[in-house]
Amino acid sequence: MKRLFDFLLSLISIVILAFPIALIATFVKLTTDGSVLYWSKRIGINNVVFNMPKFRSMKVDAPSIATHLLKDPENLLTPIGKFLRKSSLDELPQLWSILKGDMSFVGPRPALFNQEDLIELRTIKGVDKLVPGLTGWAQINGRDELPIPQKVALDVEYLNRQSLRFDLYILGLTFIKVIRNDGVSH
Repeated sequence: MKRLFDFLLSLISIVILAFPIALIATFVKLTTDGSVLYWSKRIGINNVVFNMPKFRSMKVDAPSIATHLLKDPENLLTPIGKFLRKSSLDELPQLWSILKGDMSFVGPRPALFNQEDLIELRTIKGVDKLVPGLTGWAQINGRDELPIPQKVALDVEYLNRQSLRFDLYILGLTFIKVIRNDGVSH
């Protein structure tokens, strides 16, 4: 049921958002070097690596590490990167990952391939058995501000509570958080 929901909602979203996606892609191309999309190596279900697309919000030479580990992430943003991140519009290409089945609308956010501490703790707690999400319980309860053990505890809570109703609740709260720019530190 969840996979069908994800497939249909991502397909509908891609059709409805086709013009804004094309517009954002144009602005990204006009304001930065490199490709419009940044393909990030992420950890999927069962710790399998997949390539997750995002609109480029960081300069081409930015290191592939979690943004909170960068000394001065503001200096690595493209001219429209801050806006894309604050509005979460950089995440729109992930609708493709949801359509494809690499991601779900709701689940733990996919870890970067080099976030060993997060990957290890999620594996110990069984969270690696979940399809990663565009948003998740940890996302709406702190996003960038959460330490890894707290993030994983929220992922475990999601693992134990997951249902279509809970997913819809998380999607609704995500919409509110995105509109308010809650929990985005860069």
